Amino acid sequence: MNSANSTFSLNATLVHPPFFFISGLSMPHAKYYYVFLCFVFVVSVLGNSFVMFSIHKEASFHTPKYMAVFNLVVADLAESTALIPNLIAMFLFDSQYISFDACLANMFFVYFFSSLQSLTLTVLAYDRLVAICLPLRYHAIITMQAMAVILTVVWAYDSVLLILMVSLVPRLSFCKSIVVESYFCDHGPIFRMACNNNHVNIIMGIINMILLLYVPFFLTVLSYVFISGALFKIASWEGRFKAIKTCSAHLIMVAIYYMPILSIYMAGLFFPIQPNVRIMNTSFSKAITPMMNPIIYVLNTEEFKEFIKKLFRRKKKTQQK
Repeated sequence: MNSANSTFSLNATLVHPPFFFISGLSMPHAKYYYVFLCFVFVVSVLGNSFVMFSIHKEASFHTPKYMAVFNLVVADLAESTALIPNLIAMFLFDSQYISFDACLANMFFVYFFSSLQSLTLTVLAYDRLVAICLPLRYHAIITMQAMAVILTVVWAYDSVLLILMVSLVPRLSFCKSIVVESYFCDHGPIFRMACNNNHVNIIMGIINMILLLYVPFFLTVLSYVFISGALFKIASWEGRFKAIKTCSAHLIMVAIYYMPILSIYMAGLFFPIQPNVRIMNTSFSKAITPMMNPIIYVLNTEEFKEFIKKLFRRKKKTQQK
């Protein structure tokens, strides 16, 4: 490791290493955990591919709501692909070195698609808010054109914030260490290794955390506060249950995405988090969310259940012929 830390290329006043060393988990039998993540990745790819195929194939899914669901599936699949194959290659095949430029690319794509999940969950919360609070105006407000504009703004908003964050990393000088105490090119552990002024990077990291995590979470919670108010106005329990059922899949996905991330961040405000605990928590949440989302949608959404039944009926007819 000492030879790794001493390998640098000096460029004028900035010291940029040719590579970083991703430390990963420093615990016995860590490889079994990475094998588990490999299994999670395979299930994620299969599940998300099926949901994408279903939305593309079934005409009844060609609606604004399922345009947003498709966007979430793309974010899930892309985040898993940006994170887990790299992680497997690094820690199962002892290839923990990553070039400086590849590290910046890895940082951008992992954060971009993870943040896109958060933003898309907020868009889906808005869709449910309009559907339950303004049911008669839903089709006038949530049109295909309106949803396309919303999702375009989400992609642009996410891109600008993360390009700005990642573009500030090359202004740092790394003369202390090249060992990143994480499982990917994590922004926080990297800017903390800098030996020049990193205040701009700290501020940008905080701004991105607020704008890409806390604000979407707050807007999602606020949407459900208004939805709860609308539910109390529904006279029958049957009507309330039907409305709640339309939100159940989304609520479960929100809980799975936000709870692990927010719990580790909130805990970090009060006491130092051991690196292995932080890596296990964040890597598990980033890997498990893309796997669970398609399963939740298939099991909790009547439209998907009907589509699966239709597929089986077609298959039986084809076999009988």
